[in-house]
Amino acid sequence: MAILKSFKGYRPPKEIVHKVASRPYDVLNSAEARIEVKGNPNSFLHVVKPEVDLAEDIDLHSDTVYNKAKENLQKLIKDKVFVKDNGAYLYIYAQTMFGKTQYGIVGCSAVEDYMNDIIKKHELTRPDKEEDRMNHIRVSGFNAEPVFVAYPDHKDLDAIVAEIIKLRPEYDFVTDDGVGHHFWVIDEKQTIKTIEDIFENDIKYTYVADGHHRTAAAALVGNERKKMNPKHTGKEEYNFFLTVLFPAGQLTIIDYNRLVKDLNGLSKDEFLSALKKKFSLKLMGEKEYKPDAIHNFSMYLDGLWYSLTANKDTYDDENPIRSLDVTVLSDSILTPILGIEDLRKSNRIGFVGGIRGLGELKRRVDSGEMATAFALYPVSMKQLMDIADTGNIMPPKTTWFEPKLRSGLVIHSLD
Repeated sequence: MAILKSFKGYRPPKEIVHKVASRPYDVLNSAEARIEVKGNPNSFLHVVKPEVDLAEDIDLHSDTVYNKAKENLQKLIKDKVFVKDNGAYLYIYAQTMFGKTQYGIVGCSAVEDYMNDIIKKHELTRPDKEEDRMNHIRVSGFNAEPVFVAYPDHKDLDAIVAEIIKLRPEYDFVTDDGVGHHFWVIDEKQTIKTIEDIFENDIKYTYVADGHHRTAAAALVGNERKKMNPKHTGKEEYNFFLTVLFPAGQLTIIDYNRLVKDLNGLSKDEFLSALKKKFSLKLMGEKEYKPDAIHNFSMYLDGLWYSLTANKDTYDDENPIRSLDVTVLSDSILTPILGIEDLRKSNRIGFVGGIRGLGELKRRVDSGEMATAFALYPVSMKQLMDIADTGNIMPPKTTWFEPKLRSGLVIHSLD
């Protein structure tokens, strides 16, 4: 069963939390981060993107960068931008986007649960990205950013959360992207114990939704510390890492779309003819067309939108991988027709999160940067959990979760 543990969090005073909280490290580049921190010395980007305070040509993976992260974090703690809670608490972090609110429980998950596959994964990680996050944790001594985790819906947990959110939140603010962020501190010992007991007794598995590299890095650093400590007991803080756990039924996965630079030497007519062997093809015209069901795709080509509905022989709904539309697209179009063999290595393919809309696909094709674009129907949480439960791995760039968790609302020390 899954472990969830309370911890003594470091948090900003509520008067300045809106200035501290930042977008996560992996959703903006260094140039964007430099712009975002201007005039705001308290932004948490100074910790998760510390290169903003260094020369623009700095090697992002140098010791200088990781040491700067630690220096900046320690300064924020010294200046009481982050203040340590008096006790070991759990927290509720809720986000409101497009009129819908999702409620997550903030606590620490166990390194051992990751190692023993109690925490399920659905994506592969890259060693270079793992090492980057590991170095950030090693040097700073903190889990600076939480992992976004899902758990199977549980009525008793829902009821507890429903009671807590009747109280005034500790934090309540709206960011520039229109997303509302609401945060409650759970400091009542019996409530904390009840929540921890439900996870230990009822929640068999949890599922990494977003943040596979952060999860792997936190677990690996925890394991390193375990091996280096001859007096290890299993209760040390490095045995746990920062997570926000949401009931699966509240989460929304949006589409993750593809662009291709060329038609692999085919003319437009040859390409369309090849598609008709595997799909029912319908011209939709100049107006944007969004897929309306699983196994239906949208394609933008030469100023026009098309609907592509996959033939039944292109998928297998009884197979967790072959039922995915990203698999159908790869197996029936990207590889056999467009010659793209490896999505991770090919420089002829691009990926765009659905949060940017179909207009981003159109823009990049119309600009001549790309030749065609495909929009997909979103993966369901059931598909994600089925894949994780069967030990399978999703193809690259399959899921996009919104809203993203803000960083800097609470952080966890490994010491």
